[in-house]
Amino acid sequence: MVFIADYGAGNLRSVQKAFDYLGVNSVVSSDPGKLVGCKKVLLPGVGAFGQAIDSLNRSGFTDAVREHVDKGGHLLGICLGMQLLLSESEEMGSHSGMNLVPGKVRHFRSATDKIPQIGWNSIQMQKESLLFRGMPDGSFFYFVHSYYCEPEDNDAVAAVTWFAGNNFCSAIEKNGIFAVQFHPEKSSEAGLQVLKNFAGC
Repeated sequence: MVFIADYGAGNLRSVQKAFDYLGVNSVVSSDPGKLVGCKKVLLPGVGAFGQAIDSLNRSGFTDAVREHVDKGGHLLGICLGMQLLLSESEEMGSHSGMNLVPGKVRHFRSATDKIPQIGWNSIQMQKESLLFRGMPDGSFFYFVHSYYCEPEDNDAVAAVTWFAGNNFCSAIEKNGIFAVQFHPEKSSEAGLQVLKNFAGC
C-alpha cells in the first residue's frame, strides 16, 4: 500500500491513477494519522515552497513523515515534494524545509535557457539505484520547475540532469528516502517504471 499525502499542494489523482494502472494499491488521504502502518509514503507537490511547508506543518504531516522515516519506512518526494525534504529554500524569501536531506533549494539562473524548465530532459545516473532499477542511463522524464535541489551529501544524489549550465540533482536516494525532481506520472513508460520500482523496493 502506498500512502499519498494530501496536504493541499499536489497533483494527487494523476499519481494515484498511475499506481492503479500498475496494479499497485494506494490511498489518498489528508489525515496524517492514517499514514501509520503504511510502509510506502509519497509526498507530491505543485506550487510554492513557502505555502507548501506551512501546509505540511499545519496539517501534521511534517511530524508524521519524519516519524515514518525514523521507523525505516520508505518515502518518495515528487517535484516540490522533493524540495520540501531539504533544509531550506530560497523561493520567494527564505523558508525552512523538513531537513530530512540536508541541503538547499536554489533558483535556476541562466542567460541562455528559458526558465522554468518545462519539458523532457534526460538523467545521468550517479550510482546503482533501486529507483532506476532495470532502466538505461540517459532515460528521459518530464520536468516543470524553476528551482532545484543541492544536497550537502553527494552520496544522496542518485541522478543529475543538465539544464541552465548546471548538472543539477534530479533524483535523491539514501536511507529509504527517494525523491525525483521530474514528474513520473507524466513521464510515460519510464515514469511508470520509477513508480513501480518504488512500490516494490
